[in-house]
Amino acid sequence: MAAEQTVTWRPGAVELDLTYGPESPPAVTRLGVPGEDTRHTEPVAIPVAEIHVDAEGSTTSSSERLMGSAVGRRLRVVDHRTWTEGDRAHLEVRARDAVSGVLVVVTWSAWADLPVVRCRTEVVNDGERPVTLRAVSSVALGGITAPGSAWWHDHEVGFAHNTWFREMVWQARTPAELGLDDTGLRTWGIPSSRASFSLGQRGSWSTGGHLPMGVVRSRAQQRSLLWQVEHNGAWRWEIGDQGGALYLVASGPTDQSAAWSRRLAPTERFEAVPALLVLGGDDDDVVGSLTQARRRLRRPHPDHAALPVIVNDFMNCLMGDPTAQNLPAVVDAAARVGAEVYCIDAGWYTDGDAWWEDLGAWQPSTRRFPDGLGAITERIRAHGMVPGLWLEPEAVSVSSPVADALPAEAFFQRDGARVVESGRLQLDLRHPAALAHLDNAVDRLVGELGLGYLKLDHNMDVTQGTDRDADSPGDGQLEHQRALLRWVRDLMDRHPGLVVESCASGGQRMDAATLAVHPVQSTSDNQDPLLTAAIAAAAPTAVTPEQGAVWAYPDPGWSEERIAFSLASPLLGRVHLAGQIHRLDERQSALVREAVAAYRRVRHRLPAALPFWPLGLPGWHDDVVALGLRDDDGDLLTVWRRSGPTTVRLPLPRRAGSLLDVEPVFPTSLPTQARWDARTAELVLELPDEPAARTLALRPAGCAARGARPPGRCRGATGCG
Repeated sequence: MAAEQTVTWRPGAVELDLTYGPESPPAVTRLGVPGEDTRHTEPVAIPVAEIHVDAEGSTTSSSERLMGSAVGRRLRVVDHRTWTEGDRAHLEVRARDAVSGVLVVVTWSAWADLPVVRCRTEVVNDGERPVTLRAVSSVALGGITAPGSAWWHDHEVGFAHNTWFREMVWQARTPAELGLDDTGLRTWGIPSSRASFSLGQRGSWSTGGHLPMGVVRSRAQQRSLLWQVEHNGAWRWEIGDQGGALYLVASGPTDQSAAWSRRLAPTERFEAVPALLVLGGDDDDVVGSLTQARRRLRRPHPDHAALPVIVNDFMNCLMGDPTAQNLPAVVDAAARVGAEVYCIDAGWYTDGDAWWEDLGAWQPSTRRFPDGLGAITERIRAHGMVPGLWLEPEAVSVSSPVADALPAEAFFQRDGARVVESGRLQLDLRHPAALAHLDNAVDRLVGELGLGYLKLDHNMDVTQGTDRDADSPGDGQLEHQRALLRWVRDLMDRHPGLVVESCASGGQRMDAATLAVHPVQSTSDNQDPLLTAAIAAAAPTAVTPEQGAVWAYPDPGWSEERIAFSLASPLLGRVHLAGQIHRLDERQSALVREAVAAYRRVRHRLPAALPFWPLGLPGWHDDVVALGLRDDDGDLLTVWRRSGPTTVRLPLPRRAGSLLDVEPVFPTSLPTQARWDARTAELVLELPDEPAARTLALRPAGCAARGARPPGRCRGATGCG
């Protein structure tokens, strides 16, 4: 009998061993970084793909789990190859199941300088009869906990709740707390329990509940594995125990989780959604590598470097009631504070009072704008700002004439009836009539109004999918979501330079596939500045800083410290300025102008900076939250004190032994007392006894940049001349 073989793949910053044999499926028996001992053998390893097909269950007495598919265990390697293309190396293995006739192609890709692996899985019907797929893994990996560890309490699992108004709230639990524990089964020769922990999403809100991400961290070592599923629709990931370690299986939609199946005729193929794996130490380490990978995978756009200041008149401002009477004051105020883009939000198209009840035609309201909406966009341009407009392209109100003008097949359907969700119909962008309708509407608006910015919203979670011209409702949903991103790419191809923001009730569609296309991503609809601080601090876990838009909404009834607190929130991301900027007094307006000017001074650093969290990932109710960005020039740091002691100490162990200058970035018109304690490697701030925020710049002492500082601005910061 032929012996097992091992393929070693060494693209640079990661090392992968793939083992297979005539009686065993291909499995990753090592995934680590150079010099790290992560090697393991059966029964820890699992097949490189978990494929579930019709009329065939699991091999592990638990068909709730993705792990344990019969097809996966019957896979036998046909061949494998490695190659390099551009800046990435690739390893591909092809394996066949003789029973079902499917050929599975799994590809790993990596950059030489990043401990990141991107995984793709494709299934080809290589047999003579149709095969119905019920689940196809994006990545399947055993042994993700440290070899020989008591994984049930020596590790913790991180995941993020992502609900409306409460986005990116990260949790940490031991496997035992999630129901995964040592149950003594190995004593009896049983390598795996029937337990698993899974998260997922089934509808059109890809992040409407949780981020499609997770991480397993060792408590005893600086060792973490982070993953993300790259899809703007349904997804699922699960972890469980196998052979004395945890495994990971992640996928797009499945039969059980999202009513998905795909029937493949002979020679037909299906490509699963991609997944990304990141190896590293602590959260700062793995999110830093993930941030770099996200930048390399996304569609290039000039907005990634320009980062203009955006005013949007919805949040705590006009709230969906733009008219020719109330817009000019806000537009003029936006220009006075230094905005560069002005986006007119919802309501510009309806003659009624409820903006959400008249979607689909996308014609400017003649009641709201008797002289035409163009008069407002011309006013915006006259102030030197780029005009923008809000749309909810996939939605058509049931009362809209578009609902009857388009064929029924242009909408999501179940059993021949159009799906109605929240009084709206969902366009199916697989259908040419739906595409033509949107293309005509958007091209008309961009051309007639001279738009340079579009905010695309999506305020309904359509969990039913569509079974029209699809093998299953989940498959119709999957292909629509893919068609949606193709449409956005085509739109920006037709209108080079157009910035297209992604929004879905704030951050309910904040996934890697969306972020690879849209240059700007809304992170939340939250209207409370104290709560928004936690969202802003966590945002770089889900989106690169230069893409993550955070609201600031100053109000004339607030104290200057409360206004500055809100204005500080977007300074390490993208500025979405709203609120009552047109009602502020001169002193309050000056504070807004100061924040915009501060952002303009530092924004050039964001596209290359990597995030870090001096206090750890923010908790929703933490007294103090903090976010830092690190680049070659030093650190930018925003600290939000919401309650608790007025003395705040921020540990910066990576700066231990260094002498640092501390410079206030914003606000400089309010007192800032900050000093660097080199002995304890802590930044110490004295803040007012009310909610207060400060954005600071930290640089090695004596750097050349200090000479450019305005005199007298540091107000007690050590090392500032």
